[in-house]
Amino acid sequence: MSLSAFDLAYDELRARWPQSTEERDVATPYGRTRVHVYGPADGRPLVLLPGGSATGLVWFANAPALGERYRVHAVDLLGDAGRTERQGAPLKSADDLMAWLDALLDGLGLARTHLCGHSYGAWLAVRYALHAPRRIDRLALVDPTQVFSGFRPGYLLRALPMLIRPSEARARAFLAWETAGTCPDEGWQHLYRLAATVPGRTFVAGGRPRTAGLRIPVLVLLAEQSRAHDAAKVADRARRTLARGEVALIPGATHHSLPLTTPKQLNDQVMDFLG
Repeated sequence: MSLSAFDLAYDELRARWPQSTEERDVATPYGRTRVHVYGPADGRPLVLLPGGSATGLVWFANAPALGERYRVHAVDLLGDAGRTERQGAPLKSADDLMAWLDALLDGLGLARTHLCGHSYGAWLAVRYALHAPRRIDRLALVDPTQVFSGFRPGYLLRALPMLIRPSEARARAFLAWETAGTCPDEGWQHLYRLAATVPGRTFVAGGRPRTAGLRIPVLVLLAEQSRAHDAAKVADRARRTLARGEVALIPGATHHSLPLTTPKQLNDQVMDFLG
């Protein structure tokens, strides 16, 4: 069977990860989950959850630096484009996503881990840290959405055509608008655009998590020019609600240009926080 355009783009981006990166397919009740694993076998584990349509490969610019110190596990999200399969138990709610992550960490042999998520992946990370606080040491959130505030109406209006009738052209137009002036990696942009055309994607959403309930250290890195939400308002709410929070802005970055733009700054801040 010939590979789809998405599969070809996926394999091209996968080739840009460090040569020693391992591919693991972890069995869960919801299907096998693809995880890209890089870093020393005895390194402290760090699980990376991407934003929607980004796939776990989006962390390719961060993995070389993070993998010098940590054992990086970059996940293809359940229900999204990528190499994670949707089979078995139905995916209907945020509780299902929490059960999936429980099974995933068990399958990876991670009793405890640091957890970092971007966008939708950050929402998932917060929900999971509240669900299983004893399994998460520190939590890093990269421009989290639906955590401290909702989306800007203008962002949703721009995204609506792509959500109603997904196509590569509509994904291209939306991404070009949101990332204007930042020039994210073209290989990843190509994969993102094609992800919009992958059939059968199932995104589970939910309400905003009660971040005041987080008792672990939390780092919030916000894109200064994010069009998804007002970064200043998100920063203010994060500072007011987190018991052990650190908040910083990434100058010049937009929501979808992360984590690809200014990777050194993002890497340095995450590693300083994780210690």
